Amino acid sequence: MVQTQQMPDPQPIWQIMTGFQHSAAYKTAIELELFTKIAEGNTAVPALAAACGASEKGIRILADVFTVHGFLTKENGNYGLSPMAAAFLDKNQPSYIGSSVEFIMSDGQRRGYDDLTSAVRQGGSRVRGDASLDPESPMWVTFAKAMMPMMFPAANGLAAAIGLEEDSRIKVLDIAAGHGIFGITVAQRYSNAEIYAVDWANVLTVATENAERFGVGERHHLIPGSAFDVDFGADFDLALITNFLHHFDAETNTNFLRKVFEALKPNGKAFILEFVPNDDRVSPPAEALFSLVMLAATPAGDAYTFRELGDMCRAAGFANAVHQPLPPMPQHLVIASK
Repeated sequence: MVQTQQMPDPQPIWQIMTGFQHSAAYKTAIELELFTKIAEGNTAVPALAAACGASEKGIRILADVFTVHGFLTKENGNYGLSPMAAAFLDKNQPSYIGSSVEFIMSDGQRRGYDDLTSAVRQGGSRVRGDASLDPESPMWVTFAKAMMPMMFPAANGLAAAIGLEEDSRIKVLDIAAGHGIFGITVAQRYSNAEIYAVDWANVLTVATENAERFGVGERHHLIPGSAFDVDFGADFDLALITNFLHHFDAETNTNFLRKVFEALKPNGKAFILEFVPNDDRVSPPAEALFSLVMLAATPAGDAYTFRELGDMCRAAGFANAVHQPLPPMPQHLVIASK
């Protein structure tokens, strides 16, 4: 009898190929506030469609998609939120992260993937315009406004890792501050902390608004301009370098870290927040996949391993560096001591 070899399952190929369909559905669900309207009690299709300002057919199909994905439950034609959707996709919750689509799925961010083949051939993106590192680009203002909710867990983890007495008088340099939440969270935990936020002037308007909103405006100071060019000043106890180094090549980062080193007091520390894959570069999954984001979006950026980041820190003059993951987020701290 001739045995037929069992064919492998091609579903992973199909899922990769059609991924854009599901991300588009997610963006639509956020724009229509689908999850928020369900949380408010609109669980049947007619009420949900009216609340979202959409057709009943369209809402039924969209809600069914997210039932398949496990974001929603469905029983007797009524939809409910999964615990994950209830926590993160209801606009009325403080942990809401739906606003991140405004940056992650913006035209500027997606443009780098339109010709990813060229980026792979060249080892980096040559896309210009909204996806560039141009200080006048509105992209970074969009980033600052849209991405702050996703950074709360990492910001709390960073502040907790500082480990000083909470009445300590500390001078903190917040590099590429963006929305400002990292420096703001430190200021909330340390009542005598003075925060000096570095970023382009248009972006710092967002950080200033947030500092006022969270009650630390009087201790939140601005250093507008490029972090590579502006004078930081001196005698900082801490430097926060969050989601910054992955945009650049190792040599650029080493030179930049040397500038940070010079701005710190003796025994000062740099708290570097990054996506840090293992040495195999294929685990953990989220950290490993971040390299693709940098390939598509930057000329020379990458997701660096702890070994690589440690080498940069030592070459910049730091005495040692330690690695601290921040679960459940895919971001990690590298703490370098002067």
